[in-house]
Amino acid sequence: MAANFQPARSGAGAKRQQRARRRVLAAWRRVDLTEAERARMVAGRPLAEVLPKVLASIRLDQRPSESQVVTVWKQVVDPQTAAHAQPVGLVRGTLIVAVDSSVWLAEIMRYRRGEILERIQDAMGRDVVRKISFRAG
Repeated sequence: MAANFQPARSGAGAKRQQRARRRVLAAWRRVDLTEAERARMVAGRPLAEVLPKVLASIRLDQRPSESQVVTVWKQVVDPQTAAHAQPVGLVRGTLIVAVDSSVWLAEIMRYRRGEILERIQDAMGRDVVRKISFRAG
């Protein structure tokens, strides 16, 4: 059995074919849903129109990258402390720092926490880093 092959039509032929398709579908469904289908279609919008709104909503431009945090950390913390403590993340304004031993954790928590926070806030902004959480590990 030979397949019915019809070349793609353009212009008036394509419109007639679309109208015929809609009539066949309406007859098969026993109801004409053409208007409802048109109402449900969402018109596409250009990416250039949508992307700035999405970026503004997630505030991607205001989030410092992990590499920025590490760079600032190395600049503002003394080398001895930096050798034992490394930033591992920035979550909702809290800088999470892993400290390699409980002795250094106690030292930093007791004597250096305020100074480190102040230096980080001066370098990155007070709204970016609001507090620091040190964890052994």
